[in-house]
Amino acid sequence: MASPRILVLNAGSSSLKASLIETPDLTLGRVEESWGADASRSGDREGGLLAALHGVGVDVRDAQAAGLDAVGYRVVHGGARFDAPARIDDDVVAAIGVVSGLAPLHNGVALETIAAGRRLLPDVPHVACFDTAFHATLDPAAYRYPLPERWFRDWGIRRFGFHGLSVAWSARRAAELMGRPPDDLSLVVAHLGSGSSVTAVVDGRSVDTSMGLTPLEGLMMGTRSGSIDPGVPFHVMSQGLASADEVADALDHGSGLLGVSGFSGDMRELQAAADAGGEPAALAIEMFVRRASAWIAFVATALPRLDAVVFTAGIGENAAPVRRRIVARLGVLGVGPLPETERPLTEDARLDDDSGTVAVLVVRAREDLVIAAECLRLLKPG
Repeated sequence: MASPRILVLNAGSSSLKASLIETPDLTLGRVEESWGADASRSGDREGGLLAALHGVGVDVRDAQAAGLDAVGYRVVHGGARFDAPARIDDDVVAAIGVVSGLAPLHNGVALETIAAGRRLLPDVPHVACFDTAFHATLDPAAYRYPLPERWFRDWGIRRFGFHGLSVAWSARRAAELMGRPPDDLSLVVAHLGSGSSVTAVVDGRSVDTSMGLTPLEGLMMGTRSGSIDPGVPFHVMSQGLASADEVADALDHGSGLLGVSGFSGDMRELQAAADAGGEPAALAIEMFVRRASAWIAFVATALPRLDAVVFTAGIGENAAPVRRRIVARLGVLGVGPLPETERPLTEDARLDDDSGTVAVLVVRAREDLVIAAECLRLLKPG
């Protein structure tokens, strides 16, 4: 009997990643199609999807010839309804749309990708896997805001958390790298990329995280501000300096690394500019480092102990100088330091010298493997 094949489509805030997974252990193809720094403002969704499908060897004229058992999608926000994967139908699409305003850089792009996928591959089951689902284990002290109770009771204002698929994979790989069972580890997973968050994980469960009702809370990001004084938007609007729509647009699309540097939200470009003496780029990087390390320290207080800090995603995996600077600020927690010069990384690795009590790991983001496994569990239980 042929092994199941799952096509995974991860529509992120800056790119579409496509993987063809022959479960459980074989990746037949992986490609990434860039949508620029802000996918919600660019992209021919169907054209990008066709290019990605071609890259992994899927012929849309005959999906069965490719042996596809399912198409799995990463969906960032599932709201309160979805705490597990769901087979996509029109009702599920409508429910994802209801919370799209809470993830404007992501859910709309995911819905457009789902629509294109269903048109191109109509005879294959389609499955939505939600980043928010991993954080369903948060307790009320972690998911409630210090706001009037009726805002939570009547309006559903609460924290959800995101990047859950990435965190789930990172926690699993951290256990393997450390030779420990996953249910005996206390970790902070730092997903640092165009979107950035940190999550405290105890025994494989999310217990605290930096993102909240929307993916705007928490760390400074590529084009997103992260957490700021909530009085800032009110001041700007009350003074007539900007409308509510303009403020929302600025916080999501014109802030973060881009806003401070004035020219880019891409850490690679900022590092090159800072190395050449560019002060705005250097300031943007320093602010990113400070805020990332502060949030790591904050969520670590939810752990019974800190066994490891795990870096993942584009910046976490590839920006070694940024990673070193973050770790250097965590010495008070017993983390690091890291060597001044690191060997080039081609795979998951432990970076510290194993002399301390807290490990520092890098894990390549593989949400696609988590999505493939969840699709298989949903469609073929047992």
